[in-house]
Amino acid sequence: MKVLVCGAGVAGLTLAWHLERSGWEVELVERAPAFRDGGYMIDFYGPGHEVARRMGLGDRLEQARHPVTELAYVDHHGRPTSRLTMPAEFAEKVVSLPRGELARAVHDDVRAPVRYGVSVEAAARDRHGVTVRLTDGTERRVDLLVGADGAHSRVRGLAFEQDHPFVRHLGHHVAAYTLTDPELSRRVGQRYEMLTVPGLMAGTYALGGGRLTMLFLRREADPGLPADPRAALRHHYGDLGWILPEALRHCPDPPVLYYDQVTQVHVDEWSRGRVVLLGDACQAVSLFAGHGASLAMAGAWVLADELGATGEPGAAGDVRDALARYQRRMRPVVLEVQRFGRRFVHWMAPSGRWRIAARDAMLRLASLPGGGRILVGSLINEGHDLISSAGGHRQG
Repeated sequence: MKVLVCGAGVAGLTLAWHLERSGWEVELVERAPAFRDGGYMIDFYGPGHEVARRMGLGDRLEQARHPVTELAYVDHHGRPTSRLTMPAEFAEKVVSLPRGELARAVHDDVRAPVRYGVSVEAAARDRHGVTVRLTDGTERRVDLLVGADGAHSRVRGLAFEQDHPFVRHLGHHVAAYTLTDPELSRRVGQRYEMLTVPGLMAGTYALGGGRLTMLFLRREADPGLPADPRAALRHHYGDLGWILPEALRHCPDPPVLYYDQVTQVHVDEWSRGRVVLLGDACQAVSLFAGHGASLAMAGAWVLADELGATGEPGAAGDVRDALARYQRRMRPVVLEVQRFGRRFVHWMAPSGRWRIAARDAMLRLASLPGGGRILVGSLINEGHDLISSAGGHRQG
């Protein structure tokens, strides 16, 4: 059985890992010119973490972990307005690391090569497979085409009739990059620091080796991206004080600078014939919800699990049935996490000063004895409860 996976991020790489070990002939293409390191910090836990452990990546992720000892909101002078010491339960259940380092851990254990700078140009599906033309002019005949190419999926646009918008803009733009500045890294230390004013949030965390990762959120009703993202960041954040003037001097140009809308993706059907969507192409939950990397790995595992249970290889009906079962297992979980993310917007990016004051007051209460365990535990458990069913084995 031959599969072409379009997209070499966390989801696509995880699926390739499982399918190639089940005897599939796997090819990966990725439109980016090279592997994309960096990205913003993620808290990785839940069923995706269990999938990674089963893949033998536990030690690798522990080595890549950047422990978070404290969450602090600061003012223009860098003075904390509220802070929360992270309880031991957080370190036990959560691996904090840049998204790119998680993808790298999977990438390095995948046998199939990745063809960078190449994507899908056209796809013609029939009952027995898919004929794919790539952007380099070559063609492939495969048993399965997987679109794991992100929220703005090319495969989704080719294979699915777009009678309504798939991408839902959540009213914010996001940017992230990593810089090297030993003095700024020393000032931040092993804590996640954030500055918020109405409509704007900037956060940072030290990665070691003099490096910092930066994250920016800006309230913006227009989903259109600025012509010069670096200039836009300097315009909106350059006068806010704290470490931002120095950090913005290190801001790179795209594509090293990640800049995009904050979106969710809503797709009623995840497959058409032998074309199937995976990861953010069909289930983007947004950084407001978190859990995106965990859902990506869990979804890849579920899809591989169903494809491994299709009976006689090459039976078209069996493959389509497997894809339908994959959607039935994953989509209810995704919808619930998306609802959680829309509720969390006002916590992560407060729109007014009274919301910022309320958030700071809640964190000060959480800093009382036992409060941190309750707050962090509730956030972890809510997200974990929403996605834990995705890791279960196939039923029937």
